[in-house]
Amino acid sequence: MIASLAGIVEQLGAESVVVDVGGVGYLVFAASRTLARLPSRGEPVRLLIETHVREDHIHLYGFADEAERDWFRLLTTVQGVGAKTALAVLSALAPDALTTAVMAQDKAALTRAAGVGRKLAQRIVMELRDKLGSVALGPAAAADDTAAAGSAIAGDAVSALVNLGYPRTDAFAAVSAAARALGGEARLDALLKASLKELAP
Repeated sequence: MIASLAGIVEQLGAESVVVDVGGVGYLVFAASRTLARLPSRGEPVRLLIETHVREDHIHLYGFADEAERDWFRLLTTVQGVGAKTALAVLSALAPDALTTAVMAQDKAALTRAAGVGRKLAQRIVMELRDKLGSVALGPAAAADDTAAAGSAIAGDAVSALVNLGYPRTDAFAAVSAAARALGGEARLDALLKASLKELAP
């Protein structure tokens, strides 16, 4: 299996890149967010690779970092999420934002990805929320965030902020940061006040 490729950018497309490695061009599919970060044609590039082997094809999927590859692997464990849909999700949301969206159960954020409707977004959130603790996907998945935002008071604070018009993902991130700063024994009013400060521009 191919785990990584280091070579020269030969051709950039809307959904893929051709990487020349010693005279052999490898077609690598990637999220638009990853493709936008790649260097120009003729420049050196290195990508982490996930290899999918099927009866009728071998496809290579490329990632800028381990967090993105870990998310791709996690997303493709969800029923109804294939490689193309996983790349669409990673095109719409960076790994940290995706972690926060899943932990906050923000289905609306996931529906920004092409091909992801409300039902699939709900399935992604439900199936992946419990898996995040066992995979190091970035700061938003840290245990203290999970504990902070998992308490009843934190849940009430998130709901209150959503009712005030803040997006669920932003509310979750603000409450998580405020709960870390105040400690586990913070009262709802103090947590809300600190969360609103986090949300202030």
